[in-house]
Order: sequence, then C-alpha cells, then structure tokens
Amino acid sequence: MTGFSILLRKELREAWRTRRLPVVALLFVGVGVLSPLTARYLNEILGVALGDQLPLALPAPSPLMAVEQLQKNMGQLGALAAIALAMGAVSGELDRGTAALVLAQPVGRPAFLIAKLSAIAAVLGICVALATAVAWTYTTILFEVQPIGGWAVMAVLSWLGLLAWAAITFVASTATGSTTAAAGIGFVALIALSLVAIVPALDRLLPSGLVAPSIGLAAGGGAAGAGVDMAALGSAVAGTIVLIAACAGGAVVAFRRREL
Repeated sequence: MTGFSILLRKELREAWRTRRLPVVALLFVGVGVLSPLTARYLNEILGVALGDQLPLALPAPSPLMAVEQLQKNMGQLGALAAIALAMGAVSGELDRGTAALVLAQPVGRPAFLIAKLSAIAAVLGICVALATAVAWTYTTILFEVQPIGGWAVMAVLSWLGLLAWAAITFVASTATGSTTAAAGIGFVALIALSLVAIVPALDRLLPSGLVAPSIGLAAGGGAAGAGVDMAALGSAVAGTIVLIAACAGGAVVAFRRREL
C-alpha cells in the first residue's frame, strides 16, 4: 500500500495535535481509577445514603467486582469513545476537501483508509493500556495483588472489542460521507448487537462474547485460561476479527467508488 507509513505517522500526529488522544486517554484513565474505587466503596456509600432502607444485603467488595466494573465502564464509555473517534475519520476529510488533496499525492486509497483505521486502533490501544494499568494498580492497593498475565490478556481483548465498534462506525463514515450518519449507525449497531448477544450461540461470535472470558482471566484464570471457556473465547476472537476485517474491506470498496 503506497504511502501507508507516511499516512499513519500523519494520522498519529493529528490525533495528538487535535487533542483526540489526550482527551480519550484522560477519559480512560478516569475509568481505570473509578472502577475499583466504586467496587470497593459502593456498599459504604449506599449504606450512608440509604441506611436501613437497603432492600437486601449487598455482597462484600472483591477484586472480581472491580474487574466487572472496569469491563462494564469500558464496554459503555469506551464503546462511545471508539464511535466518536471513527465517526468523522473519513467524512470529516471529505467535508473539508482534504481527502482530495492527500490523494492527489502518490498514495493509494486503500493506504489512506487503512492508515486511518490503524491510527484509531493505536489510540484505542494506548487508552485501554492506560485504563488497565491504572485499574490494576488501584485494585491491587484496595484489595490484593492481581494476576498481571490475566489483566494483560483482558486489556488486549477489551481493545479488540472496542476496535470492532470503531470499525463499524468507520465503514459507515466512509460509505455515507456523513459524520452524523456514521455516529448514528455506530450507536445503533452497538445497541443492536448487544440485543442480538442475548442469544448465547450468537454471543460466542460477537465482541460481547469477549467480556466474560476477559473477566475470568483477570479475576484469576491467568494467561493460561484456567477456569475460562477457551473455545468460547476463541470463537469470539475469531468472530470479532472477521467483523473488523469485513468493515475494513467494505470501507475500501465503498471509497473506491466515491468521487472526491
């Protein structure tokens, strides 16, 4: 792909200069801090707020609760951040007319798109790594030392899941040429696939199928996956990768047909 490395460096510089990377990183760090703190002190907060009016006894705080809270927050706020990063990736350049200027240089359209998607993947990777590192530190301080290998695998799986939502929004941005439409399609896809995931057989093939194995690995399964359904994890990883690849391929096909 002609010009890919140059375009990738350009996209990463823009992510920093436009403050997309710092802002999203700050959001993820906040998630990493608040998730274990919520798991540790939620019972006490509710006890002070509601007193004897609590309808039932709450479970004792545990590292598992911190992991579950982290996954919940990244699955919600992280997914919205992924959609926000991708929604204007192509449509924004089409609106400003900069896409035509870039493609007037000796670079190919596939390289133009894959560089953008790779930069989004890099930004998400950095942010997920920061969130996981901060959450691991706070969980270790508030509870006990956590398995580094399991948390590292959880970070990779979380990144892969978020990249899927970004890829769906990315192909929508390319095909529609509208930032608003891309954001809407990405959000609808997030809701629709979350509903489809209620069916266990389908959940094993979707990004949502990465969540339960991630929690199991981080909570003590370790990198070897003891106590984790590795077959379900493998099918979810494969299904998510196929989804991302299909979106990337669809974006390339749609962009080749677009007049700049």
